[in-house]
Amino acid sequence: MSNKEILSKTEAYVRNKLEGEGSGHDWWHIHRVRNTALKLGEEENADLFVVGLAALLHDIADHKFHGGDEEIGPATARKWLTNLNAEESLINHVCEIIRDVSFKGAEVETPMKTIEGKVVQDADRLDAIGAIGIARAFAYGGYKGRELHNPDTKPASHHSFDSYKKSTGPTINHFYEKLFLLKDRMNTASGRKLAEQRHQFMEEYVDRFLSEWDGK
Repeated sequence: MSNKEILSKTEAYVRNKLEGEGSGHDWWHIHRVRNTALKLGEEENADLFVVGLAALLHDIADHKFHGGDEEIGPATARKWLTNLNAEESLINHVCEIIRDVSFKGAEVETPMKTIEGKVVQDADRLDAIGAIGIARAFAYGGYKGRELHNPDTKPASHHSFDSYKKSTGPTINHFYEKLFLLKDRMNTASGRKLAEQRHQFMEEYVDRFLSEWDGK
């Protein structure tokens, strides 16, 4: 099977599985991450086939929707790519990216071993910040039944992935626990450049939110 066919079949598979999802982890999130990752990958001289495939599959079975299972995503991707008779080296590379792509807590390092992994991780994190990132944060908070804000519940600096996964804090806390940290965790110069304006917009938004919270 050609690379083009693998990408086409994978796109159809992912779209069918995630279209209409309401927590901000839907097909259009995948679509945006894939497009951004390809743009970054071109600028960073990455293998665009690996980038596109990993971006399409990076949230195919997110741990957040499967009881915190960190291996279900790579396992689901491996089964799919094996059924397409993809090469073992390709499957291993894509599954490694999927396993390592997620943010796992403020005090947890999440290094990516390859440039393909770095651009997919940057693209995924870029979709978590800025205007779309704000919308996704509140969509997910609503999906989980979380408060918008509670001044009595302070943000936490999670020291492990397990601690991060168990967090139930208000959505505003998520900005301090993750989103404000992503700008400085970009892997590539291309990603850092895009992150700057999105980060600034988030800071302005949260300042305005807290000002209105106080009736100003």
